[in-house]
Amino acid sequence: MRRVVLCGWMLALCCGCAGPGGGDEGRAPGAPTGVTAEAGSATSVHVMWNALSGVSAYEVYRGTTKVGDVPGSAHMLDVTRLAPSTAYVFTVRARDDEGRLGPRSREVRATTPAAVAADRSAPTPPGRATGRAAGSRAVQLSWTAATDDRKVVSYDIFQGGVKIHSVGGGQTATVVTGLRPGTRYSFTVRARDAADNLSPAGAAVRLSTAPGDDEGRDTAPADFRATTHRADGAYYIDLAWVPPRVDGVVTEYQIQLDGQAVTSLVWGGTPPRDRATHSFYVGREAGAGHRVRLRARLPDGTWGAFTAERVVTTEDDPEDTHER
Repeated sequence: MRRVVLCGWMLALCCGCAGPGGGDEGRAPGAPTGVTAEAGSATSVHVMWNALSGVSAYEVYRGTTKVGDVPGSAHMLDVTRLAPSTAYVFTVRARDDEGRLGPRSREVRATTPAAVAADRSAPTPPGRATGRAAGSRAVQLSWTAATDDRKVVSYDIFQGGVKIHSVGGGQTATVVTGLRPGTRYSFTVRARDAADNLSPAGAAVRLSTAPGDDEGRDTAPADFRATTHRADGAYYIDLAWVPPRVDGVVTEYQIQLDGQAVTSLVWGGTPPRDRATHSFYVGREAGAGHRVRLRARLPDGTWGAFTAERVVTTEDDPEDTHER
């Protein structure tokens, strides 16, 4: 594996590698990526990360203190019993079936809000919840903001009766991924204030994912473009795209060239949220045609849909870029 600096971000380029950071035989798992932390109340913080393959459990740390063990099938934890108005640092480590513990993730920080004395009033239920299927493996949810006599700090999202996610109080939409094709689901949203008062659930949203397996067509990167350029007698394909709009951080992409997966891009630093770019070598032959497309690994560890395929041709003129 080699690392190159690209557009201010650090990428790990992996050809034919295993799952993202998953443990190979005889090797400890990699560090979890896409770790986020957001205050859920004055005494709790919601920590999330991208799923890894080949992992049996995760360990969550507050500073140097382990505060939770999470099964490998999950990738979130509510850290409770915290102090109000306090800044905290969190990291996550992955553990495989052999008990091998991988390195810590990058540190993430969250600050709990101030406590509100004698606040026993819960927020109102979120209103006018709506949603739609985003292909066969994802749904998009949105709701009207709840109100509170002080302030709504976060929203908890439930699938059936199980909490599956939490977002900040200023957010009124999310994307739920990792669902099964052709399956009906029920989702509800509850609001939480700084005193940890939890609202009643808003009206349930019942949605069915699309049949078949399109990997969630609305989870594909947007505005995907491909051009070519020549440098020092060699040809390169230049890609640009907008990351898919999913709740969480996308840190890995897979490039498919001429029908074959050729490269995985893993951001080791802060991944782009607005527009991403990448350039890679394709040879020295002029007039060669190539087909290229791209997909993202979603925060739950599943692959999103591929972009539309672009066809590019290497040309003799080093000043021109070519796409069709």
